Amino acid sequence: MERSYSKESLNEIAGGDEDFMEIVANTFLEEIPPDLAALQEAIANDNKELAYQFAHKMKPNLEMFGIDVQKDVAAIENWTKTSKSNSTIEGNIDRLVEVLQIVFKELQEDYQ
Repeated sequence: MERSYSKESLNEIAGGDEDFMEIVANTFLEEIPPDLAALQEAIANDNKELAYQFAHKMKPNLEMFGIDVQKDVAAIENWTKTSKSNSTIEGNIDRLVEVLQIVFKELQEDYQ
């Protein structure tokens, strides 16, 4: 079944260790949802410094799971260095949230 994250990438990082893959997946599920909520709140409040911190913090985890949202995260990071309004990245944050909601569901199905 097609997934929104790369099980192969996760398997490679875990060296094929299924127990370790489960630990990594569960850690992702514990850490990323609150970070995503904080990122959304920071963007809504036009707190660019905080938005950058959360986007930057999430990036390695998203890459590790092979989740195809690098352009959206980069757009958010770039926005934090401008004086543009948060409406310029609305599509990016919406896409990021949409993809991650699917990934959260898939990881719960696969590892819990």
